[in-house]
Amino acid sequence: MEKHGSANWKGGLKDGKGLVSTQSGHLSDRPYGFNTRFEGQGGTNPEELVGAAHASCFAMALSMILGEAGMTPENIDATSTVYLEEVDDGFAVTRVHLDVEAQIPGADAAKFLEAAETAKVNCPISKLLAGAEITMDAALV
Repeated sequence: MEKHGSANWKGGLKDGKGLVSTQSGHLSDRPYGFNTRFEGQGGTNPEELVGAAHASCFAMALSMILGEAGMTPENIDATSTVYLEEVDDGFAVTRVHLDVEAQIPGADAAKFLEAAETAKVNCPISKLLAGAEITMDAALV
C-alpha cells in the first residue's frame, strides 16, 4: 500500500507560504507557514497533521485489538499531542502524548488498558514516531 501527501512552498522561511494536500483530496491546498506553526495563526502545520495521523491510527489499532479480545467499542476518542521542541541541533519532535477515552459496554478495565498499551506501541504511526517518548492516559467512560 502506498499513500502520499504533498506540499508546495513559496518564499523564505518566515515570510513564505505553503499549501499542503493529501492524495485523497480531503485535505486540498490547505495553507501552512511559519505563522501557523510557531505563532498560532490560522492554518495547519506538520505537527497537528502528525497528531491527527497518530490519533486515527491508534484508534483503529485499538479497535482491532479490542475486537480480538472480545470487546467491541461503541466509541473511541483519541487525541495525539505532538511536542516540537528546540534541541541542540535545531527542532525535533521529542515527545507525543495520547489521550484516549472509550465507551465499551461490559469491558474489563484491566483488559482495556492492556489493549490500549498494545495499540500505543504497535500502531504504525507510533512505530514511525519511535524516536520520541510516547506517553498515554486512557480511560473507560
